[in-house]
Amino acid sequence: MADTTETRGKRAKWNATRIPDLTGRTAVVTGANSGIGFAAARALAGAGAHVVFAVRDLARGGAAAARVNGSTEVRRLDLADLDSVREFAAGWDRPLDLLINNAGVMMLPEQRTRQGFEMQFGTNHLGHFALTNLLLPHVTDRVVTVASSAHRMGGAIHFEDVNLRGKYSPTRAYAQSKLANLLFTLELQRRLTAAGSAVRAVAAHPGWAATNLQSRAGNPLARVFMQAGNKFLAQDDTAGALPTLFAATQDLPGAAYVGPDGLAGMRGAPALVGRSAAASDPAAARRLWTLSEELTGVRWPLGTTVR
Repeated sequence: MADTTETRGKRAKWNATRIPDLTGRTAVVTGANSGIGFAAARALAGAGAHVVFAVRDLARGGAAAARVNGSTEVRRLDLADLDSVREFAAGWDRPLDLLINNAGVMMLPEQRTRQGFEMQFGTNHLGHFALTNLLLPHVTDRVVTVASSAHRMGGAIHFEDVNLRGKYSPTRAYAQSKLANLLFTLELQRRLTAAGSAVRAVAAHPGWAATNLQSRAGNPLARVFMQAGNKFLAQDDTAGALPTLFAATQDLPGAAYVGPDGLAGMRGAPALVGRSAAASDPAAARRLWTLSEELTGVRWPLGTTVR
């Protein structure tokens, strides 16, 4: 085959074979027992990292870890319970190179976390907010938070009531939680920079990846739509994990956002991508951080006052 510009471009597309040697590095992956979390954990372990599967169900986490070639361990973490988050963090006593905030719930019927927060905001954002701040004194390299292109569907954070009482919809709540993930990353990076830390905060989204998340949508019509999307549009979970792996292992600027580069951002190779204006608003990011500290009781841990 002729070595054309097109074939060279195809060869240049980033994939998991280009992950650098991670021997001696430790990664925590939340929700690593299935979907893109499992695919990311498997790839990191395959590159030599010691990977901690942070999961709600130890039996399922153990079964997943047993399918991975490499160094792994399994620890319990329920992001919908801040007591569980604190317990996980209190048990951590060594350097942590990579924290990958992957776990999430998607478009559920209205539910509450153990502390009474709307389930999607409480799990996808508040749980990871608390976990990150509690572990941050141990983190040596970066924090990767998995967001979604659905952040564009939410408009803004409902600061007057993030629990969406009386105006809940599964889609609105999911979009708000994913917008919160990006604003969290933005403000976390600002604070890290102000504190003189070399740690980087970055975000990624998988595009449309066929995982078990879609089967849990609260609306039956939404489930049918997602099943069709899984069949005709989606990439598999291995491809869906590539943006996370790219964000975790490549030399990127702080607050970078990585996603698929093709088909309206639903599939393709990982690349730097754009985000909505609402996800780029530093004032909203600071306001969300303050609110998150108030709701979780977890504060900025690095000892430097950040204004």
